Amino acid sequence: MEQADGLGPSRRWSRLTIILTDHEGMRPVNRAVFQRDASTDVISLAYPPMPPGSEDMEGEVIVNVEQALECGGPDPQDAERELAWYLAHGCHHLGGADDDTPTRRAAMHGQEQAWLADAQRRGLLPGLIQNTEAPR
Repeated sequence: MEQADGLGPSRRWSRLTIILTDHEGMRPVNRAVFQRDASTDVISLAYPPMPPGSEDMEGEVIVNVEQALECGGPDPQDAERELAWYLAHGCHHLGGADDDTPTRRAAMHGQEQAWLADAQRRGLLPGLIQNTEAPR
């Protein structure tokens, strides 16, 4: 979030909630927010400052861990990188970036890959996914 925060200096984040879910949990959120009856990888929601007039904003990044595991494949490092990318992408949207055109999508993707490379160099990605089994 720190990286994405610099993109939108007019936004000051007081709280970021990260919600981890699966396809079943993501579908109703996607339906409510975007009127799409399908699962997706990540959804970001920014809320107006509270109290009104404050500069502090709150946001949520809802991440589909099941999709990250599927797209990442059998190698846990690839699944961790996929999950980290979803988190970076969600925070990037909260920072004000948009991917509504091919050019903007490519720019976002390039920036996010640079952030992930930096996170990898700093040792932040290994261990991101500890346990992929649901509690019993």
